[in-house]
Amino acid sequence: MEIRKMEETDIDQVEKIENEIFSMPWTRKDFMDSITNSNQLYVVAVKENEVLGYCGLWNVAGEGQITNVAVKKTVRNQKIGFQMLSYLIKWGMQEKITAFTLEVRESNKPAIHLYKKLGFRAEGLRKNFYEKPKEDAVIMWKYSEDTDINYH
Repeated sequence: MEIRKMEETDIDQVEKIENEIFSMPWTRKDFMDSITNSNQLYVVAVKENEVLGYCGLWNVAGEGQITNVAVKKTVRNQKIGFQMLSYLIKWGMQEKITAFTLEVRESNKPAIHLYKKLGFRAEGLRKNFYEKPKEDAVIMWKYSEDTDINYH
């Protein structure tokens, strides 16, 4: 498996995964805008020309907003999300990002567990952040000086 920058040729597969996983999916245009923005990095996990997952990082005034973390349902629990996020965090640190943040559905325990392994800490709630179904988001942060990634 290879983790690399998302390319325009990946978007058909990315869009299919996005539509299968998220209740309010991004459009093809959303992904095109993101991969052409120099302050954003979107990566894909690819094996034999098949996109297994993708995620993105926005550099906003020295803070990293992690977005669209998605892994195909058929290949979950194989550390794909962990590897993609590790790649993004490493890139972000090279870009002098001092802190990383993300929102996750309060009920998404597997994702929360993954983020904690990467050193993220829950630091708040956004009430009714998600639609379809309506749900609170856990706000999680990781600071560049935190090196407590749990590889097990």
